[in-house]
Amino acid sequence: MRLRGGFALAAVASAAAMGFWAGSRSRDPGVVKAAVRAPAQAPADGKLRIIVSGAHPDDAEYRGAGVALKWARLGHHVKFVSTTNGDIGHWQMAGGPLAQRRTREVQEVARRWGVTTEVLDIHDGEIMPTLENRRIITRLIRQWNADVVITHRPWDYHPDHRYTSILVQDSAYMVTVPFFCPDTPPLKRNPVYLYAPDRFEKPVPFRADVAVAIDDVIEPTLDALLVMESQIHEGGANGHAGLYPADEAARKKRHEEVRKNLAARYASYAERYRQALIERYGKERGSQVRYAQAFELCEYGRMPSKEELAQIFPF
Repeated sequence: MRLRGGFALAAVASAAAMGFWAGSRSRDPGVVKAAVRAPAQAPADGKLRIIVSGAHPDDAEYRGAGVALKWARLGHHVKFVSTTNGDIGHWQMAGGPLAQRRTREVQEVARRWGVTTEVLDIHDGEIMPTLENRRIITRLIRQWNADVVITHRPWDYHPDHRYTSILVQDSAYMVTVPFFCPDTPPLKRNPVYLYAPDRFEKPVPFRADVAVAIDDVIEPTLDALLVMESQIHEGGANGHAGLYPADEAARKKRHEEVRKNLAARYASYAERYRQALIERYGKERGSQVRYAQAFELCEYGRMPSKEELAQIFPF
């Protein structure tokens, strides 16, 4: 696989091991063809298997965040997937060097949290909801033997976010159909599909079907997320040189500012979804949660009972 800038992307990294997802560039833009022989499903060991799909190398990390760390600490298996390589997501650099840099950043996040990450070799800004890409997403979910799938909602400012959501949604049910992608064993049952929150109101606002406190892991969560300097400190595609200057004192100030703003994101979830926290933890504890994450059930996936939802979030 060749990227702009001549970078052959080694796409998979894990806290325990590294591998490679084989593919080849199609004539169609925004498509990577899956290998003819796909890996078999991961064996079941009684632990949950969660896959979080984001459009760029940082999206899955923000959406998995503290909940992913809590799962990993309990021995559950979490995988982050970036459906594009992020190769135009910076104001100063692009192509292979940026894709390499962003891949290294999310690999380090994964290492710190004890999860797995994979970056697909699809150009940033070019992913499309094609049949070939639907097959890629379906194979990834099957190979991970996923119980839970998390992604963007389909209403979003960024086309990569929208189309990633559509592709993940379109994998629901199809992951159980034997003769769709017959080279990869189908799942025995449809996973639970969840949306991460956003602020978009139309056509419908986000609804918190479950909210989870992450106060106990907020510091290591922030420590890891701040590794993604190209996006958080330097501002990504909309940044500029003044955001993260070479001066050490100025960089320290920027670091503190970014950490504060990032913490405020998860604090805002606790306030916005307070009722869901109270429903989960009771009034006394739910009212005291400072940092949280929330998720909305996608009706295309398996609809869990309250008891199963409690097992999915066993914190």
